Amino acid sequence: MNTAALVFELCLAASAACAALLGRAYLMTRTRLWRWTAVSFGFFAINNLVLVIDMLVLPATDLWVWRQATAAAGLGVLIFGFVWEMR
Repeated sequence: MNTAALVFELCLAASAACAALLGRAYLMTRTRLWRWTAVSFGFFAINNLVLVIDMLVLPATDLWVWRQATAAAGLGVLIFGFVWEMR
């Protein structure tokens, strides 16, 4: 296994773990900011999954648009959550 593949998979695991832990924190405390960040990291995990598929599974296929869309969705949810909860 090459180094790039290992890094891509570790990034996927880290973002999925962060989404799961943030989701668990939301379920325990029902603080809405935890929910927004959990959803955001869920999108970042999907972004990393699409990156792994793009670079390792289907290298001939260009999934750049899907990677950018999931990253933008994650960032948009995070910014929306911060603005919505700022009172």
